[in-house]
Amino acid sequence: MNRTIFRNAALVAVGITCLAATALPALAEEEKPTADLTVGAYSSYIWRGYELNDNSLVIQPSMTVGYKGFSANLWGNLDTDVTADDAKNWTETDLTIAYDTAFDKIGVGAGYIYYGLDGADDTQEIYAKISYDCILSPSLTIYRDYDAYNGWYYSFGIGHSLPITDTINLDLGASIGYLDVDDAATMADSSGNAYSEFHDGVLSASASIPVAKYLTITPTVRYSFGLSSEAEDYLDANNPSGDNNILYGGVSASFAF
Repeated sequence: MNRTIFRNAALVAVGITCLAATALPALAEEEKPTADLTVGAYSSYIWRGYELNDNSLVIQPSMTVGYKGFSANLWGNLDTDVTADDAKNWTETDLTIAYDTAFDKIGVGAGYIYYGLDGADDTQEIYAKISYDCILSPSLTIYRDYDAYNGWYYSFGIGHSLPITDTINLDLGASIGYLDVDDAATMADSSGNAYSEFHDGVLSASASIPVAKYLTITPTVRYSFGLSSEAEDYLDANNPSGDNNILYGGVSASFAF
C-alpha cells in the first residue's frame, strides 16, 4: 500500500463520521470495540465471476476492527502458485472503511474500498447497501468504481440459516450481480459497446463451528457462474480455466473478541 490509500481512507472516514453524527442514531454507550483476525485457504479466488488465480491454492488473511458501527478491514490474497515469471505471490491488499447501522428491521451501510493490486492498476470504490431482516434476509449493495475501472456493480443477495446443533448453523446464500461499465475502453461486449449485463451469480453454503471461546472454524463451498450468454462468453474467454462455471471452497479460522 502507499500514501494514497491512507489519504483517501482518512477523507472517507471523516465524511462517514460527519454523516453519522448528523443523520444516524447513536448506538448504545456500553458498546465495546471489536476485533477479528481471519485466515482462509481456498481452492480458487473468484471475484464477481472473475477467476483471479490459475489452478492454485490461495490464502486470504483479513483483519477487522470495529466500534459503534464503524469498521476498518485490511484484506490480502496470497497465491501459492503464480504462473507468470515476473508475478508476485502476494497479489492484492485491500482496505475497507465502513459504517453500518439499523432502523428496526432495516439495515443500512456505506463504505469505501481501496484495491491495491499487483499486475493491474490500483482502484477505488464507494458503496451503499440496504437489507431487511426477514426469513430470506434480502439485501442490495451498489458499488461505484470512480478510479481505474469506472462503472457500477449492483449485487442482490438472499440468505437463510438452518440450525444444525445448538451452536452450529448451516448458512445458505445466493446472489446475482449486474455490471455496468462507463466506457468500452474499460470493458466491451461482443458488439464493441460498453459492457452492461447481468454478470454473475453465486450460490454458497457454510457453517461456522465454534471450537473455543474466541476461535471459530468455517468450512465454505461456493458455485460461481455467468448470468447471461454475453457474460458467459466474456468469462469463458478471460478466466484461466476457460470456464465461467466454477465450484470452489475451503476453510477459514477466525479469532474474534
